[in-house]
Amino acid sequence: MQEDRQEHFYNIGVSYKKADANTRGKFSLSKENQKALLVLAKEKGFQGIFVLSTCNRTEISGFAERPCQLIELLCEFSEGTIQEFAKVSFVYKGQEAINHLFRIGTGLESQILGDYEIVGQLRQSFKMAKSLNTTNAYSERLVNSVLHASKRVKNETKLSSGTTSVSYAAVQYIIKNLPDYNSKNILVFGLGKMGKHTCKNLAEYTQNKSVCLINRTEEKATEFVKEHQSIRKSTIENLTKEINKADVLIVSTGSDKPTITTKHISENKELLILDLSMPENVDKQVADLKSVFLVNVDELSKITDETLAVRQQEVPLAEKIIETHKAEFNDWLNHRRFTPAIAALKQSLENIKNDEINFQKKKITDFDENQAEILTNRFIQKITTQFVKHLKDEETSVSQSLQVIHKVFQS
Repeated sequence: MQEDRQEHFYNIGVSYKKADANTRGKFSLSKENQKALLVLAKEKGFQGIFVLSTCNRTEISGFAERPCQLIELLCEFSEGTIQEFAKVSFVYKGQEAINHLFRIGTGLESQILGDYEIVGQLRQSFKMAKSLNTTNAYSERLVNSVLHASKRVKNETKLSSGTTSVSYAAVQYIIKNLPDYNSKNILVFGLGKMGKHTCKNLAEYTQNKSVCLINRTEEKATEFVKEHQSIRKSTIENLTKEINKADVLIVSTGSDKPTITTKHISENKELLILDLSMPENVDKQVADLKSVFLVNVDELSKITDETLAVRQQEVPLAEKIIETHKAEFNDWLNHRRFTPAIAALKQSLENIKNDEINFQKKKITDFDENQAEILTNRFIQKITTQFVKHLKDEETSVSQSLQVIHKVFQS
């Protein structure tokens, strides 16, 4: 796509703020669908595109003439519709989109304030986009600026003080709601990042020695339990058997479809299920079973502790750090945007100056060329300064300004 087609940088998507877990699940994108979306975006000529899909949000950032072009991409590769998107979505443009990404990357937009799992997810998402050549200098510089700001917020503030995340909330839920939680049989199904954090939190915050782990890729589970010997490993073939032995089932699989259905659970089996997956990986019919109590991501994210009060006080400091890095990015952006137009204007004015000085040298005896150089250079500087002010207007098209320069000066 060409710059003169008036493209803008957009960020579109859905998040926990307006969309519940079920709706977010419809717009969730698997790794395969993220790749397919990026490949199609590249074929269609979109630039600077990257996708972020987590349990709390799915969004696309990049350049487009209109945001609906990115929305159509999202709906094509997810199960959500444009009509559903319109009810629960957000659309940010230009500086709003830039600010949104800074807030996401520093944990200010996390469902649990200061949850930094999003930083790794953002880094991985951009890495995927870069490997597929859908990023550009703009998006790369922006994401790098966001990650630098994130690192400073983490190191220089208490925004991430204490341990508060969905995986932590899951363990806290068990502790608060099961008086004899240390003697309960706990089954963790799925060993992605969330599953690993859950297992580690169980080891750190409980003394439960009856934790079992099942993962579809058995080798990963085998390696994990070598380092965490208090956890027992079982196999996917024994999933139903292990569920029927469990008092608590924590589901952290990354599937597009439910991995736990009513077929896995015996009749009248008392079971607490915590579904940490997005889209939800526990079939909705499971909640209808009389003896099963199902809790999803949104319910878990309501769990707070005293650390959140401390974190809230750190928000202004985090925002100050963001403003610094955002200003640096905009300085780079303005220099990059304006350089061709300013250079073109200066060159045109320099040509006029040189032609006029050469003409006056022939016409005027004892013509003071040095004084003329000083005077005309000041004129050129003042004109270009005013031109920069014109370009800094966000609605100004740099490409159109270049066309005007070429047309006026015939350069």
